[in-house]
Amino acid sequence: MGKKRGNGEGSIYRRSDGRWAGVLDLGYVAGKRCRKSYYGRTRTEVAERLAAALRSNADGVPVPGERQTVGQFLTHWLGERAMTGLRESTHRGYDAKIRVHILPSLSRTPLAKLTVQAVQTFLSDKLRSGLSPRTVLHLRAILRAALNDAVKWGLVTRNVAALADGPRAIHDEIDPFTPDEARRLLLAIRGDRLEALYTIALAVGLRQGEALGLKWGDIDLESGTVVVRNALDRHKGEFRLVEPKTKKSRRTLALPAIAITALKARRAAQAEERLAVGLDWQGSWDLVFTTPFGAPLHGSNVTRAFKSILKRAGLREQRFHDLRHACASLLIVQGTHPRVIMETLGHSRISTTMDTYGHVIPELQRDAANQMDALLASG
Repeated sequence: MGKKRGNGEGSIYRRSDGRWAGVLDLGYVAGKRCRKSYYGRTRTEVAERLAAALRSNADGVPVPGERQTVGQFLTHWLGERAMTGLRESTHRGYDAKIRVHILPSLSRTPLAKLTVQAVQTFLSDKLRSGLSPRTVLHLRAILRAALNDAVKWGLVTRNVAALADGPRAIHDEIDPFTPDEARRLLLAIRGDRLEALYTIALAVGLRQGEALGLKWGDIDLESGTVVVRNALDRHKGEFRLVEPKTKKSRRTLALPAIAITALKARRAAQAEERLAVGLDWQGSWDLVFTTPFGAPLHGSNVTRAFKSILKRAGLREQRFHDLRHACASLLIVQGTHPRVIMETLGHSRISTTMDTYGHVIPELQRDAANQMDALLASG
């Protein structure tokens, strides 16, 4: 007599209609015997689904069902990712793109039956609708990230979004401040309460969150270095310090003298602000850049203040993030090696640096040609 199959085990058999079926016995749930069935045209197809279900059950993850849709999964996934530390701004972006673009097209598709062809058609349709290649690539990236977790949770056996081809990336043209405009900006911010913030963003290319998350303990004004350890973020309306964008974003940078001078002035000014506020000082993180009462700065307020300065100085409009682009272009003008620029900006790959900034200063190509003429003519 054969051994009785225990709870959490599965069986596969062929039905009378020729289809294959797999059954997972989950034992008793709420007093009732619970089984889940999986069907397919081949034994291999059913075996893969049943194996995924068995792994999920063993890991304590909800067992994948034939009825769970892409929409149900993405809604659950987005909530789970938010609970595990997804930045609020990133969560908002994911939520908007999932609601506006992904759910209307794929919401009703059973998760287990989502195919590479379906994802490929979805991406192509979005391109034809007028979305930019960059936005379509982002949609694919969101789906790929979600389905990566679906694979980990045993809900699907493969990531079909990773197998679909995205459009060729097209980089937006970058038009940062020229060296002359950068000098005019430094004159315009002189004496401003946030002069040091704008200066360090321009001088070493910090992202806004990285700059706003700096603590005085991260800065050594004697050696002239700054360590990027955190980024300031808002989650559900509350400020928090989070890990920088990538592993390469955690970096130690040498500060130019102009930044050191500005930071020294900022430290003295903050000491006066703290003395004036007294017990009402709100700073508990020892941040470098704060409100006059010591609270963290809101990024949108910083951007508005920055644009007001540009307008008063007669400089063309730029985003705060464009100070980072200006830093890169100024380094390129000086002939700085691309790897040094990569490490300064905290890029993960040098290809990112070259793809983003390789065309920023076209006159460098003429300089290179002139140097080649001089070298060859000298023979």
